[in-house]
Amino acid sequence: MMKWRDAEDIAIALSEKFPDTDPLTVRFTDLHRWVTELPGFSDDPKVSTEGVLERIQMAWLEEYRNR
Repeated sequence: MMKWRDAEDIAIALSEKFPDTDPLTVRFTDLHRWVTELPGFSDDPKVSTEGVLERIQMAWLEEYRNR
C-alpha cells in the first residue's frame, strides 16, 4: 500500500497511468486527486502538503524524462 511518503512508487504509478502527461503541467489540486485515486494508495488525503506534492511531482518528472 502506498502512502504520501512513497514519492517514487507514486511517481511510477502516475507515469504508467498518464504516460503522455508532462508532470509540470499538472496543477497540485489535480495531482492530489490523481494520487488519492491510484489503486493501492491508502493514506489520509488530508495529510498531504505542498512539499509532499512537490516531491511526487519531481519524482514523476524524472520518470517522465527517462521514458
